[in-house]
Amino acid sequence: MSFSNTYETHVLNYVFTTTSVTRPTAWHLALFTSNPAEDASGTEVSTSGTAYARQAATFTVSGNTASNSGAVEFPTATASYGTVTHVGVYTASSGGDLIAYAALSTSKAIATGDVFRVPAGDLDVTLD
Repeated sequence: MSFSNTYETHVLNYVFTTTSVTRPTAWHLALFTSNPAEDASGTEVSTSGTAYARQAATFTVSGNTASNSGAVEFPTATASYGTVTHVGVYTASSGGDLIAYAALSTSKAIATGDVFRVPAGDLDVTLD
């Protein structure tokens, strides 16, 4: 996963200045049908008539990697989500700031009746 521009700046301020940085207190996984990129400009799955909603996620850190500590499961789709190509971690269930994002290793079309799941430990944020 890559950090958004906002969180790249937060990390640099935290490490190299005395500027205060507001730490997130909640993390929510979002699904995208196009690359959100560093400025969150991608297309998030529509909440209109699909039952889609961002889902809360928790993380553990080991070394230079943060991984989701529990499975993340989205509601059963009541209409097509389209083809999910990317995921993003946000600071809120709606609105909020994009923290990090990544392309899926394999895009996934979500049709009516499908459930999108991320098993525990499958979502990694690594600093090299």
